[in-house]
Amino acid sequence: MDKKVFTVDEVKRKMEHYCAYQDRCHKEVENKLREYSIIPEAIEMILLSLLKDNFLNEERFSKSYARGKFRIKKWGKQRIVRELKYRNISAYNIKAALKEINEEDYIATLYSLLDKKNDLVTEANEFKRKKKIADYLLYRGFESNLVYEALKTI
Repeated sequence: MDKKVFTVDEVKRKMEHYCAYQDRCHKEVENKLREYSIIPEAIEMILLSLLKDNFLNEERFSKSYARGKFRIKKWGKQRIVRELKYRNISAYNIKAALKEINEEDYIATLYSLLDKKNDLVTEANEFKRKKKIADYLLYRGFESNLVYEALKTI
């Protein structure tokens, strides 16, 4: 099966639409561009154009990513940081992204997840029960000191 061939302008328009639909990081856009099997110079040119026209903005991406993952998936800061690092986001932008998370909402979310998980875990042994809850919250990306502090309340 032949791959469809696109001109650089067509690919550029497709990438503009791809970035406009949802904030993207450089890594996602580069991977998408490689699927079109175009020469590296064209990839660079398209990336520069996307940056210049503000379709690609790493700070905006990291902020919306952190807000979304916290609000919708209820991830903790550590998980968000890990995912942003995986996407090669700079430390400055990661710091800016974490400022998007309201501290009171963060703690409230931790406690609501703790209560929900506490109701679901059927373990009779108190230590095993707390371990299961702690593992769940740590997996979600909440800081261990906050998790163990919250566990004292149950």
